Amino acid sequence: MLLDLLHLLTTPAPRAQRRLGYLRDSIWLMSRARRCRRAWAPHLAASRAVMRAAIAGTERRDTAVVLGSGLLLDVPLTDFARSFRRVVLVDAVHLRPARRAIRAFSNVETLTADLSGAIGLMTGAARELEPCLPPVCAEPGTGLVISANLLSQLPIRPVARLEASRRPLGGWTPADGDAFGRRIVEAHLDALAGLKARVCLVTDIDETEEDRQGRIEARHDLLYGVRLGAPDEAWTWELAPFGEAARNRRLIHGVAGFSDWRA
Repeated sequence: MLLDLLHLLTTPAPRAQRRLGYLRDSIWLMSRARRCRRAWAPHLAASRAVMRAAIAGTERRDTAVVLGSGLLLDVPLTDFARSFRRVVLVDAVHLRPARRAIRAFSNVETLTADLSGAIGLMTGAARELEPCLPPVCAEPGTGLVISANLLSQLPIRPVARLEASRRPLGGWTPADGDAFGRRIVEAHLDALAGLKARVCLVTDIDETEEDRQGRIEARHDLLYGVRLGAPDEAWTWELAPFGEAARNRRLIHGVAGFSDWRA
């Protein structure tokens, strides 16, 4: 708890990200990753393997962009730094462990950006969703863009805020939560589809709640009905082992990996 508080107080982050809870969410995720490192290990290794396959298949080696770089646990940073002249790590918040990790590489930089397109809407600075990717994704030298375990995360905070609000956000009402979430997911995919660079997509797609007898208590579609097609690789991620979210319940995510999403 004290370590989390230290990160909350000292991590550089834009005011909106602090106010809306993005910094707090990142710190919470870091703590869970530490507690669940053994359960998460196979998922992280599988994610890195898909990204390495994408690197190997990319011809243009000037710039690589990693969207949703987070704590870099699922990102083979050394492979990126060795394979590309420039590597750009993009996220809403960059915690200190990630900032420390990139110090070893002179060609790696961070970029803070809202990839959901919803922060302006939530703060009142915009009247509608403004989904977009940072311009570096479309630069002529960019050969590879990774969406790294990000797609299902983009709607979480915006949908929660909309559903908890007594007033609409732009044209979206509190009853529009599912449609709002689907729009955020679709907008990210539309933006990726418009790029000339190779696109690697790794995302969790559903969540299963399971008891100690292996009975399924609930299933949740994390992409709000959006379908991605057959992935190159698919695996499960034990996001919350027994005792993490609940004593007699664990959360398992299904994950899909595409080393070349549009192939």
